[in-house]
Amino acid sequence: MAERFREWRIDRLTDRKARRPHGRQARAVYGADDAHSFLWEPVLAALALRPDDRLLDVGCGGGVFLRRALESGCEGAGLDHSRDMVRVARERTGGAARIVHAEVEAMPFRDGEFTAISCLVAFFFFADPVAALSEMLRVLDPERGRVAIMTTAPEAKGSPAAPYPIATRGHFYDDEELLRLPLEAGFSAARIAQREEWAQLLVAQP
Repeated sequence: MAERFREWRIDRLTDRKARRPHGRQARAVYGADDAHSFLWEPVLAALALRPDDRLLDVGCGGGVFLRRALESGCEGAGLDHSRDMVRVARERTGGAARIVHAEVEAMPFRDGEFTAISCLVAFFFFADPVAALSEMLRVLDPERGRVAIMTTAPEAKGSPAAPYPIATRGHFYDDEELLRLPLEAGFSAARIAQREEWAQLLVAQP
């Protein structure tokens, strides 16, 4: 009984703070103008967005990265499975992007609707990464599509980037494992575009 209660508390903490952020503190953290801002430029560089692009930000949180991406002139949409984050993202993007509440494995978008997909930090929590990537592939333009995923590296386990006990609820991948996932999902090519002590940037194409 004590062990089940401990696991329940860890799950509750993980959801509130990171996996499905909600509550006043989470809204303040993920809605801040600089939320995860140190991750933005590598992802933007990998995607090289243009005004004729259609971007989907998966796990968009408070929408501040998406707001930055829209400066390229592209069209944008965001998806998150936290209702609190969806509300914050709609506020932060000021109606400039379509923000939806949904799960990554069942996205309410048309086949080939987007030319680019970004995903910052959220991939770490996906229970079925291949299913998530397969759904990303479905909504990507088969000719111009590209995906940039920034996820937490194994070396960051136990650090401020992935503190305990939240680290026990995420999925860490070494480079070989991370590269294999999009290929299993049906992507034709994948590479590690950037590797830091705390993060990996995965880029894939249909």
